[in-house]
Amino acid sequence: MNVYNNLTIKEWAMEDRPREKLISKGIQSLSDAELLAILIGTGTKNESAVELSKKVLVASKNNLYELGKLSVNELTIHNGIGVAKAITIIAAMELGRRRKVADVLEKEQITSSNDVAAFFHPIVADLPHEEFWVMFLNRANKILSWQKLSQGGISGTVIDVRLIIKQAINALASAMIICHNHPSGNLKPSEADIAITKKIKDAGKIVDIPLLDHIIVAEGGSYSFADEGII
Repeated sequence: MNVYNNLTIKEWAMEDRPREKLISKGIQSLSDAELLAILIGTGTKNESAVELSKKVLVASKNNLYELGKLSVNELTIHNGIGVAKAITIIAAMELGRRRKVADVLEKEQITSSNDVAAFFHPIVADLPHEEFWVMFLNRANKILSWQKLSQGGISGTVIDVRLIIKQAINALASAMIICHNHPSGNLKPSEADIAITKKIKDAGKIVDIPLLDHIIVAEGGSYSFADEGII
């Protein structure tokens, strides 16, 4: 006997509520009924959203492909599934179909410091203030994401190394590259540039996410720590 049958989802243990379970344990931990319950949001007076979702799935032979073929009228025969909930389910099924057939976006691959400089030059080269950016790469050195970490004045910006490492881990990065601009046009790294590079490199070693390069960009060109052998 399911002790939750007569309880609303708000009365369930926190770790068993679908939304909270997704956050704490990940999307893969949820059953099809729990995922459907997140979509429909609420159940009825006598059953939770999860129980209602189970009934909808049973009527679809517990097959998501069959569920995806149902119309609004076919879904709304279930007590607790109105037109709005039916449309939400249909829209979610259609997004799943489109995702399956969509072309996987080809990630840009970084093969040299010039690739990094060319990527960031239009972003930061002409700015009147300094900005510090980080790029996260996968094992094939293809770009996963890039983020601005800080923005400063004409002569510098403050960097939080802990934030870089946290974001690298969240991105599931295999490597990272940092970049900042020099509004003055002088490409020579400062002592502060060299010091922060070493701190980020050392922190990356601890979590096995190596710092591959630090690029300084200015209107007239770029400077690579890796190419100069100081990283």
